[in-house]
Amino acid sequence: MGGMTITEKIFAEKCAKPSISPGEFVLASVDMALANDITAPLAIKTFNQVSDKVFDKKRIALILDHFTPNKDISSAEQCKLVREFARKHQIDYFYDTGRVGIEHCLLPEQGIVAPGDLVIGADSHTCTYGALGAFATGMGSSDLGVAFALGKAWFKVPESIKFVYSGKLREWVSGKDLILYTIGKIGVEGANYKAMEFTGPAIDELDMAGRFTMCNMAIEAGGKAGIVNPDQKTIDYVKDRVKREYKVHRSDPGAQYCDTIEIDCNQLEPQVSFPHLPSSAKPISEVTNARIPVDQVVIGSCTNGRIEDLRVAAKILKGKEVSRDVRCIVFPGTQQIYLDAMKEGLVEIFIKANCAVSTPTCGPCLGGHCGILAKGEKAVSTTNRNFIGRMGDTSSEIYLASPAVAAATAVKGFICSPADLESTPRRSKK
Repeated sequence: MGGMTITEKIFAEKCAKPSISPGEFVLASVDMALANDITAPLAIKTFNQVSDKVFDKKRIALILDHFTPNKDISSAEQCKLVREFARKHQIDYFYDTGRVGIEHCLLPEQGIVAPGDLVIGADSHTCTYGALGAFATGMGSSDLGVAFALGKAWFKVPESIKFVYSGKLREWVSGKDLILYTIGKIGVEGANYKAMEFTGPAIDELDMAGRFTMCNMAIEAGGKAGIVNPDQKTIDYVKDRVKREYKVHRSDPGAQYCDTIEIDCNQLEPQVSFPHLPSSAKPISEVTNARIPVDQVVIGSCTNGRIEDLRVAAKILKGKEVSRDVRCIVFPGTQQIYLDAMKEGLVEIFIKANCAVSTPTCGPCLGGHCGILAKGEKAVSTTNRNFIGRMGDTSSEIYLASPAVAAATAVKGFICSPADLESTPRRSKK
């Protein structure tokens, strides 16, 4: 018998079994169960039907990040319900306005998730935590409500696809570009109910922010999870964050995969995904000449709202101004990221460039608030989805890109590469 993948090892441990195979249906213990202000109320309703006591107040995270600061009475009522539940059950990891961050940026930053964890969340982008070497996946609110009570959930152990990224990344090419290219290559259903295991020299060189971005968007290819085998970068990241014991798993050399996909990164360009699917990815060289004008640029979200992302955007925007025809909105992923961006002078760069800098929120990504698109408007966004009506009117269009391409686009007013800014004059000092 060959070895096991990291995914299979995590499930075996959480089921207390010596080994496990893809396709098995298992009832597994979860390390963390999370929900937000949209999905938690339904989970709480289900929980109240089956129990009056949570399985572990230290294993539940409630993050009020989607319609906050509350945009209307309905969202305020949603948050009130979650707030009262958190108080009643003394939930340790409850984050409200002023302390909250975008959940998939906040939980890793605060050391709430760790390598080897089995994480479930009533949010499809829960797969972000795979960057830590955890198996993390989204599920329905009703299932989550039961998990609040039992600390367990049913799974079918997924098969794994091994993605091998060889070569070195060129300037301005990031984890966002790798995952957009990958989704474009295999399609939005190319990894249906599979664990997407990201490996290879290019992944080894990628920073944690890039790995979070890639795992975040595994769901956009239909993946059950995205996952990276922990290395020294992973251990360094969690060293001063995670305050509990955890177990590091790595795939065995003889592990079996349902498919292996190799991608040469040496010539890979920055990518732009055209409306209305993340899989509609094109290299920037095929986009620039079209001079596609945009009305709004969004830099942030659980996909690209980390300090590394803001540094890239600030490097491009420094000394320049956003086009008068463009609204550029910057959303730091957490309060700490916001504070770090202030200390590093990034917020000043953004404001001097005429960007609007917002408190951490998921608002614009899902067309909730803080950046709704009007009829016929176009946006470049560092978020993860560009479905019809995702960020506003159903006739609006969303182009997905990296912070580098987004920042360059904000300056030029049309979709372009950072390389196209070399001829753009800097703002004169007054």
